[in-house]
Amino acid sequence: MTAVLPVEVWSDVVCPWCCVGRAELQRALADFEHADDVELTWRSFELDPDAPAVRTESLVEQLSHKLGADADQVQAMFAGVAARGAEVGLDFRFDQARSGNTFDAHRLLHLAQAEGKQDALKGRLFDAYFTEGEAIGDPDTLRRLAVEAGLDATAVDDLLASNRFAAEVRADEAEARSLQVSGVPFFVIDRRYGVSGAQPAATLLSALQQAWHDRTTR
Repeated sequence: MTAVLPVEVWSDVVCPWCCVGRAELQRALADFEHADDVELTWRSFELDPDAPAVRTESLVEQLSHKLGADADQVQAMFAGVAARGAEVGLDFRFDQARSGNTFDAHRLLHLAQAEGKQDALKGRLFDAYFTEGEAIGDPDTLRRLAVEAGLDATAVDDLLASNRFAAEVRADEAEARSLQVSGVPFFVIDRRYGVSGAQPAATLLSALQQAWHDRTTR
């Protein structure tokens, strides 16, 4: 009987470290002998649940206010994150990022999970926000991105016109609190192993191998 190894990742689509974490996970899975038996699920986590649908201020201005830092300090921080992203093939363009509320994006990710296209949508949302300057909280933008990722257009329209999957997003966030997740990405492998942060692929691969060994020998 084939063992299925569940891997759950709490993350937000406006979190650059979550984007790096996905890239590192992909690299780890590429070297994992049992990657075909991994069941990957993206769980919801909102870094700024009170954000408006679309922010009018730049990301530099937003973080300057939030952190009490000047623009040069924020730019230097972005440069460091961009350099880390480039190591795993990511093109972070923070100067054109259009931040906003991510609740609807998370609802769409639950729909994508039901359609078997969750990781595809996750990647599309990351690219749209971090590289293409798309307004991540705008409903029309989200609709287009979801359809580009392969979701059914009618189902997307129905979701955006309703509260579908709102309870599931809240349940993910409640579970994150119960697990004492204070930052993302946060990986949970086989409901037994937790890995916090955008860890290198080697670290994630080691965790996958250990979890697989334990699952298949216990």
